[in-house]
Amino acid sequence: MGNVVFGLEVKGLPKEKIMEKAMKYIRLVGLEGFENMYPHELSGGMKQRVALARALACDPDILLMDEPLSALDAQTRNYMQEELMEIWHKTRKTMILVTHNVEEAVYLGDRIVILTARPAKIKSIVEVGLARPRNRLSPDFIELRAKVLAMLREEMEKVMNIKRTSKL
Repeated sequence: MGNVVFGLEVKGLPKEKIMEKAMKYIRLVGLEGFENMYPHELSGGMKQRVALARALACDPDILLMDEPLSALDAQTRNYMQEELMEIWHKTRKTMILVTHNVEEAVYLGDRIVILTARPAKIKSIVEVGLARPRNRLSPDFIELRAKVLAMLREEMEKVMNIKRTSKL
């Protein structure tokens, strides 16, 4: 609870409004019943949901998430990706997700921005265009993932070629 109410307290909202909003978002992320637990008592996925509730409670226009699921094991990560989709469906907040995980980008994104090797510039913006819910095993999903990976490989080869050349 203390982590979720922090931003609301900084905003100076009345105590009853703070608690009402905090509980709304604790419920939304599926943590009702855990609001009085300390961070060390929560799993990695639960900690990510607390962070999401804290951000959503402040009602941002845009939610920027920088590698929010990178520290999670594969099963928890997949579960949290589904949770993010459900939360997006309920809130319709614009979410910008920074990830190095191509499958995650295709699964969650509407658009994928691919950056060049150093210096980073926009190489391409890929429109995902796949219906939701997404099936990671569908031919269209696999094809799009392969397309994004190929673009990223081009950039990685540029970096690796520079490194190989500089060692010679």
